Amino acid sequence: MQSHSYFRGDLLTSRILFAVIFLVCTALLAVAFYMEHVMGLEPCPLCWLQRFAFMAAGLVSLLAWLHGPGTIATRIYGFFLALAAGTGLGLASRQLWLQSLPADQVPACGPSVDYMLEVLPWSEVLATAVRGTGDCAAVVWRFLGLSIPGWSALFFVCVVLVGLYLCLRPAPKRPW
Repeated sequence: MQSHSYFRGDLLTSRILFAVIFLVCTALLAVAFYMEHVMGLEPCPLCWLQRFAFMAAGLVSLLAWLHGPGTIATRIYGFFLALAAGTGLGLASRQLWLQSLPADQVPACGPSVDYMLEVLPWSEVLATAVRGTGDCAAVVWRFLGLSIPGWSALFFVCVVLVGLYLCLRPAPKRPW
């Protein structure tokens, strides 16, 4: 009986971590939509892709939270969480790099994501979004010295670390 409660407590900790990550991703997406619809900040292609990465991390976390997985499934969910957040970190890093370029090296601004989705095939929209445009290099908002992709990168690092922890932590010791 005691061993069962030990495992349950360990699994509950994983569920709490997944719940927290889900809530953080939901809050970050709410802030992104607030910035877009209330503050009037138009998201660039890389911003859209980072939103999808937060959505993917949030979805993985929601599924894991609802599932209440055992040790092996927790590792699998942790891997996919780290993968989604790692992808987002790569995208945020790309945007930070574009923002660090001198003005004469910034790529040309492109059409809006909505327009590209109407006229271009998915593969070309994705390739253009990942490359980034001049819109992605513009720093339109800062908080405590960090731009939007800087804050995204910070949160993605935290989520990657949690995902790796869940994926790689040692299995709980059985007391027998």
